[in-house]
Amino acid sequence: MVDPRPGSGSRVPDVENEMRSIGEMARESGLGVSALRFYDRAGVLVPARVDPASGYRWYAPGQLDEARVLARLRRTGLPLADIRLVLAGWSGADADLVRGLLQAHLRRLERGLAEARSEFSTLEALLDHRENPMTASPRTGTVRLSLPAPALADALDAVRFAAGRDPELPMLGGVLFDVEGDALHVVATDRYRMAVARLTAVGHGGARERVIVPAPLVDAMRALLGDDGPARFAVEGDRVTLEAAERQASGRRLPHDFPDYRRLVQLPPGRRVVVDVPEFREALESGPVRVAEDLEPGRQARDVSVLSTVDDDTVIVCGDGAPDKETDGAAHRVGVDRGYLLDALAAADRDRLVLEFGPAATAPLAIRRVDDEGAFSVLMPVRLDD
Repeated sequence: MVDPRPGSGSRVPDVENEMRSIGEMARESGLGVSALRFYDRAGVLVPARVDPASGYRWYAPGQLDEARVLARLRRTGLPLADIRLVLAGWSGADADLVRGLLQAHLRRLERGLAEARSEFSTLEALLDHRENPMTASPRTGTVRLSLPAPALADALDAVRFAAGRDPELPMLGGVLFDVEGDALHVVATDRYRMAVARLTAVGHGGARERVIVPAPLVDAMRALLGDDGPARFAVEGDRVTLEAAERQASGRRLPHDFPDYRRLVQLPPGRRVVVDVPEFREALESGPVRVAEDLEPGRQARDVSVLSTVDDDTVIVCGDGAPDKETDGAAHRVGVDRGYLLDALAAADRDRLVLEFGPAATAPLAIRRVDDEGAFSVLMPVRLDD
């Protein structure tokens, strides 16, 4: 009997009919495809069969239970060395080793949690004795600015995608308007990405003032900015108002302070590559992805694109087995959330952009406009398993 799968050749019907592809195994086990490949290379969960022609991985029926156990162990953060031993002893008659490894890891987690609680208590006590930059404070300042409506619209479009949605971090749920002298910076971040844009303002000329405008009000303001005329931005106490084209949007500012974004965008010098955005977008959308299963509560598995540079002037979307060292002209790889990167490309709204890679895979990726150094976004890297 011939298997219709490419490169499979002949097969034993009773056995291979029940074999699972890596995609099926991923869906049924809770492990992503990239995780299954990683554990194969690590010798932890090796497929029952690998097609010699195509490289396709196939798993035996009994391996599904192992994969589900592995998924649970992965979510607990059990070290890889212990995972090997747990799986090796899982189906054995003597479960003492497995129980011992699990109990030892649980005790480590409990000690770690107790230590973390102690450290957090100390930090909270320190915050109680100094000004807390993340707490609400009285708002009495007055700001009045005149801005070109198209420039403000462009700035808001460049940063709005990065605003946070976490109700536990309300200070990130809007756009920062940071005015100093004749410069206005608008900034948004959700911790995993940050976007900054700069434009010239008229009418303030004074000391630095920072105002967080909630996201719904930002959207209402953006809807007013359709003409070439001026836009007038004003803050009085806790009230924020934008007037444009004889229309007005007004609401309350967020009663919080924003993190020091200037510190967060001080990136180490890296390698800059100019990309053709339509071509690069097509490579991202059609190229290989990994699936990152975030352990952080509230975050879902995400598609991760692995990027690298070649010969200093080309960005490639890597698949498995791509170089991770500076060999054959390739730089260290960096993994980024593909959806976030596509959002950043769309928000920049240019046919050519600069991607700036840090010196290591743990450094953020910066997306900069070729014609405007004051507008850029930064994406936090996604840890790669291998």
